[in-house]
Amino acid sequence: LLAAPTRRAPPWRVVYASTTGVYGDCRGEWVTETRPIDATTDRARRRVDAESRLRAWGRAAGVRVSVLRIPGIYAADRDGGRPQDRVLRGTPVLAAEDDGYTNHIHADDLARACVAALWRGRPQRVVQVCDDTDLKTGDYYDLVADLSGLPRPARVTRAQAGEHFSAAQWSFLNESRRLSNARMKRELRLVLRRPTIREGLAGP
Repeated sequence: LLAAPTRRAPPWRVVYASTTGVYGDCRGEWVTETRPIDATTDRARRRVDAESRLRAWGRAAGVRVSVLRIPGIYAADRDGGRPQDRVLRGTPVLAAEDDGYTNHIHADDLARACVAALWRGRPQRVVQVCDDTDLKTGDYYDLVADLSGLPRPARVTRAQAGEHFSAAQWSFLNESRRLSNARMKRELRLVLRRPTIREGLAGP
């Protein structure tokens, strides 16, 4: 990845799509880009390494690198990316006392954020790209079900989680954080077209 652009003239700007999983479990606290990273999965550790290498390369090569940390992406035409699909599969959610916060961004707003980062992103800067929704996972999918005319998902306890979730699913559910998008709005000047799941489900 880093060798290819240097074979000829390097690009003037690189935008890298990373993950908010680099923070690990934040126990439901609000998270900004200045929070120390604490990746706990191999997937997130690979992203931490890629971020570090790209930013170091950008500084050395004089290339402006923007790192976008992205949560769950959804869109009506994205394979497996409709929030309703999870409800339709009958996948349960955690009981309220065991539940954690979830974060999302509509694919169209993410695409616009990538373009905005090309033009407005600061050199070697990290920006979280997420919408304004502030809900725990169970409440989020309850709302998805209500807006879509579907039955709400069943609730299970943390002790029952192993019976219902794969290891990959549990790695997401076992982390809780509330992402701030203030830097995205301030520096990229991005106005979300689908600021919450309500608008996201209303559009195509």
